[in-house]
Amino acid sequence: MRNRDVVDIFNKVADMLAIRGDQIHRILAYRKAAESIESLGRDINVVYAEGKLTEIPGIGDTLAAKIEEMLTTGRLEFYEKLAKEIPPSLVDLLRVEGLGPKRVKQIYETLNITTLEELTVAAREGRLRDLPGMGAKSEAKLVASIDALSRHGDARTSVGMAWPIAQQILQTLKVVPGVTNSAVGGSLRRMRETIGDIDLLVAADSPDAVMDRFGSLDMVETVVARGPTRSRVTLLNGLGVDLRVLPAERWGTLLCYFTGSKDHNVKLRELALKKGFSLNEHAFTPLDGTSEILCASEEEVYKRLGLEFIPPRLREDRGEIEAALAGNLPTLVEEADILTDLHMHTTWSDGKLSVMDMARAARDRGLRGIAITDHSVSLGVANGLSVESLRQQAIEIEAANSALGPDFRVLHGTEMEIRADGSLDYPDDVLAELDFVIASLHSALGQSREQVTRRLLNAINNPHVDMIAHPTGRLLPDRAGADLDMDAVFSAAAASGTILEINANPARLDLNDVHARMAIHQGVKIAVNTDAHHSDDFELLQYGVATAQRGWAAANDIVNTWPIEKLVQHVNEVSTKVRDRG
Repeated sequence: MRNRDVVDIFNKVADMLAIRGDQIHRILAYRKAAESIESLGRDINVVYAEGKLTEIPGIGDTLAAKIEEMLTTGRLEFYEKLAKEIPPSLVDLLRVEGLGPKRVKQIYETLNITTLEELTVAAREGRLRDLPGMGAKSEAKLVASIDALSRHGDARTSVGMAWPIAQQILQTLKVVPGVTNSAVGGSLRRMRETIGDIDLLVAADSPDAVMDRFGSLDMVETVVARGPTRSRVTLLNGLGVDLRVLPAERWGTLLCYFTGSKDHNVKLRELALKKGFSLNEHAFTPLDGTSEILCASEEEVYKRLGLEFIPPRLREDRGEIEAALAGNLPTLVEEADILTDLHMHTTWSDGKLSVMDMARAARDRGLRGIAITDHSVSLGVANGLSVESLRQQAIEIEAANSALGPDFRVLHGTEMEIRADGSLDYPDDVLAELDFVIASLHSALGQSREQVTRRLLNAINNPHVDMIAHPTGRLLPDRAGADLDMDAVFSAAAASGTILEINANPARLDLNDVHARMAIHQGVKIAVNTDAHHSDDFELLQYGVATAQRGWAAANDIVNTWPIEKLVQHVNEVSTKVRDRG
């Protein structure tokens, strides 16, 4: 079995346990294990052979034994026993909007429906309306949800697509009379790379006025549900949006609760219980029956629990609560800290604007410098530069530096292809002429782990290579990227001083958050770059910075927060050390 096979089984087990009605902690244990293995930068078979399964976050002795069973036998007896009680095909029913685990169990036990196809037929024939708690209206909504699933599917949506839509809706709702506060919630506020749907939160005197405006938006296809404090719609593009409205005095608990994650919230509720309270989206409620305690801000929620305020990006139950209790939360990098952008393209390769246009746009945004890094010759599809063209470009960059003056610097660089055989596109004497050299993988990503890792290490260990861009080469959601030995990559980068990139384009976000945190922990320096092909792409920086924050990055971990003089000095010193070591 491979990593993805173990992840698939653990995710199915979690869903099947939820349908069965098991305790939330057991369900979350399997989900967390699946997430950890999915983000694991190594072959889990190798980790098992080293006896280090329990070093994977969320994997204790019990789950380690189950992983061992799968890796050595190709099956999991627990899953097979569970499947006799809860048919695995029931998991597909959870894809339908409005069907949670309890309802799926009820449908199965009452009507013996086990597949999405059977559910569709039963809903259209009117056989669901007589179920307790269902009714004709609920059945009609279910039919609408099945139709929406058929039209739009249930694939997760890129953060880069969801964030602007959420902001557009919020701008409309903010001006509704009586609205005092509004925010994005859920996985989108935590800035996960993909989201299932959009959660919007509003504090207002009158929920009805907000919900009326919400349901009448031009982008809304269907109003799926509406209650006293919650509405849900499906947009024309198929994306689901939930809106929750509460009074301003309850804003803190509302925002905290619906930001999540589930694992984070479970820990908060446990802390509350230890202090004699129950905690939900409405308030703290003392267990002795006295009056509830309202929180108008998130800061009040965390303070009452004895915690430092935990930034939303960190709320994934990855040690942030323990760090907050100890007063050891990091001071996260902010978008305003970024002074340079070290990866962008111009009309010399596949960009849309000239060197000067990109430089002026970057300066107007407040940056102090950029690196022009057009593609190298082997990437023909991107009009990669020959050595002759690269040297001609140097003249244009020198002219841009003269025109822009001493307060802004344009570095001459390249994004050089790492070829399928591991060789680099330009010889060392050409690379020595450049200010900043990027190497990256774009092709032959399906090579074996050993082969593709060896290619990347060859670039990392070249004294002229300053940074590896989007290390795995993934493209969300369709291209998984290279199957790299990330431990080997981080070790080599730390030893050589080679920078690793968090590519801010939402189609990449590569390094991802988990890998970024691992790299920083091993002493690797990180850059957050936009990979801009037009000046508009500078807006993508927010997604890269959010990914860095999710990786617990402080400003000093990110090299392009440094003054450009310090950055250039660092690059030159590292190159000299690597050459001397070689």
